[in-house]
Amino acid sequence: MYTSRQYPFHFGNLEKMAETYHGRHVSVRYLIRVSIERKFLPPLTKDCEVVVQSLPSQSTLERYAKLDQPIKMEVGIEDCLHIEFEYEKRFHHLRDVILGKVHFLLVRIKIKHMELAVIRRETVGGGGSNGMDISAAGADAAANSPNSKSPGNVASSANALTETQVLVKYEIMDGAPIKDEVIPVRLYLGGIPADLTPTYDGSTTNGRFNVRYFLNLVLVDMEDRRYFKQQEIVLYRQHLG
Repeated sequence: MYTSRQYPFHFGNLEKMAETYHGRHVSVRYLIRVSIERKFLPPLTKDCEVVVQSLPSQSTLERYAKLDQPIKMEVGIEDCLHIEFEYEKRFHHLRDVILGKVHFLLVRIKIKHMELAVIRRETVGGGGSNGMDISAAGADAAANSPNSKSPGNVASSANALTETQVLVKYEIMDGAPIKDEVIPVRLYLGGIPADLTPTYDGSTTNGRFNVRYFLNLVLVDMEDRRYFKQQEIVLYRQHLG
């Protein structure tokens, strides 16, 4: 072979359970390998990665629409702080806009500012855990006391390794709020500089790993104590590309 040649190919029935994913501790890659056998010489081999994306089925979208409801929660500290926050929905496509509001019902703490962050939590091992139960509505683990700490970066157990990454963080309020004040929330997922992926649960990765996304609302007082509450959201791909 002395000139360039093209060989058409098609992987019609190849099962691709998960999209391409490059995480901190796990990656899902799809490679095309070309090998040229040569007489009396070792073969020439070249790998080329291809990016795989997939759209949810119509039945999955219908299930999301059926399960999707506004997220409403009340958190606080007795006789000191009582807030109510609401997000319009739990299921979002990767270019969606997260809309919500934070209502201060009781404020007896000097608040300095409030932040909203998008967190990605990647868990590897531990049977990949069963991942998230999409049918379960309810909040993830919450912390709302002055001694609580913000989510860490890495946590491990005997069978699992969890990496927590803050993808973006915005200050949505500056200064002390007053009673009955309402702070609007508008966060554009398309403006996040990190590479957002759909939510991966154990069913799409054969139980090897899962990737989950959370909204983390943080209040910081004048003594730099942090009060935070997390809520899981589900991301899916609406368009290819």
